[in-house]
Amino acid sequence: MNLFQIFTIIYTIAGIIIGIDILLDNRDPSSTAAWLMVLFILPVVGIFLYLYIGRNHRKKKTFIKKRNKDYIILNNLLKEQFPFINYKKIFKKEFNDIRGKIIPLLLNNTGSPITVNNRVKILQNGEITFTEILNAIDNAKEHIHIEYFIIKDSHIGRKFQQALIKKAEEGLEIRLIYDAVGSIRLRKNFIKPLQDAGVQVRCFLPVALPFFGARLNYRNHRKILVVDGRTGFTGGINIGDEYLGKNKKMGFWRDTHLKIEGEAVYVLQGIFLADWHFVSDETIDDFKYFPSQGYCGEKIIQIASSGPDSYWASIHQAYFSAINSARERVYITTPYLVPDDGILLALKTAALRGVDVKLLLPIKPDHRTVFWASKSHFEELLEAGIKIYQYAKGFVHGKIFIVDNNFVSIGTANLDIRSFKLNFEVNAFIYDKEVNYNLARDFSEDLRVSRKIFLKEYKNRSIIHRVKESTARIFSPIL
Repeated sequence: MNLFQIFTIIYTIAGIIIGIDILLDNRDPSSTAAWLMVLFILPVVGIFLYLYIGRNHRKKKTFIKKRNKDYIILNNLLKEQFPFINYKKIFKKEFNDIRGKIIPLLLNNTGSPITVNNRVKILQNGEITFTEILNAIDNAKEHIHIEYFIIKDSHIGRKFQQALIKKAEEGLEIRLIYDAVGSIRLRKNFIKPLQDAGVQVRCFLPVALPFFGARLNYRNHRKILVVDGRTGFTGGINIGDEYLGKNKKMGFWRDTHLKIEGEAVYVLQGIFLADWHFVSDETIDDFKYFPSQGYCGEKIIQIASSGPDSYWASIHQAYFSAINSARERVYITTPYLVPDDGILLALKTAALRGVDVKLLLPIKPDHRTVFWASKSHFEELLEAGIKIYQYAKGFVHGKIFIVDNNFVSIGTANLDIRSFKLNFEVNAFIYDKEVNYNLARDFSEDLRVSRKIFLKEYKNRSIIHRVKESTARIFSPIL
């Protein structure tokens, strides 16, 4: 028996074992079929891909332990800030619309409290967002907590670094979490000056080898900044010059971020502290990080997090429920449209029952496979009456859900399977007519510089176009 035959036998046995493991994992059928197809088409590569990114870590002990510890931390910290609210007694009669569906859902699947004392500011694009963030850091008095998927050693990255060093040297407590893969190019010469100044820096799920290891697939996609426990930021913008439109390939970068002042900041703070425990093993339960807010406003907000450590796919469920509950309109901005069958069916069903469904996506790709997988859904969505637009002024990266006239979601989760099942995400769900109106107005302005896709025209696309779509779509459940 020669070496080739030995390897063939080994890989055949490994393929059979992994195939059985995929079947017994009881995933959704499309994901199961996709992985079996990968093993069949690419038998050797498919084995490594599955070991690398395919295993279901929602069942992994590390994430179960994190989920249990997160619950303890968040429950202990937030129950003091939010006495039990009888939702049915206080809100049920008033909220007989979409709010009456999403609020109890998030109460039950994440324990996210209803916060009613808030004001918000919608931040369009990088320049405004970074100005607000740097001002908040400059005015900080006690502590700064930061959590980002991507931090780049760039012009804005250095300004961010120097602002933190300045506040650390003034004696403030500063804690920083960055994702190991999203910030893979972040070097010691960027981090060390922060640490030397007293900033506590931690890496989220570091990987031993840059391009191998199952951890690589489970990333912290959250963007959280909390200043003094009173001001919070979240949304689509990371720390990098491309968010200022300085990437020549992508051009103008259209994005949306959110500034919050009020009780909802407590929840962002709690999520950060739970993640901090995960990366540092340090439990922080001092209520000085949850200062009295005073009157801030009357915006009703729920902050929801999700990830492979979550018992329920909370943001996924909220998106699904919001689409199904819509009566008038569903406007969605997302850079990636790789939905599962449930979201796809909900979108088509909403359009067919007369809801005005509009999707805004990029006209140019930043990830080609995801781009073509997104386009593979266009024809069936257009056939259902959904209006699809591609942003032509540059690259659109915002993650915005606008439903009817009193519900919006702004956060880090895209409309894709990765955000639903693999990434650690955080979204702000806001129940407010003014915020809804302002975002809908911005959405309409974005459509003015977008290209509308027409069904008749799209059906005439080239065979090469169709092949790219179909090939990318096969891999949708594992992108």
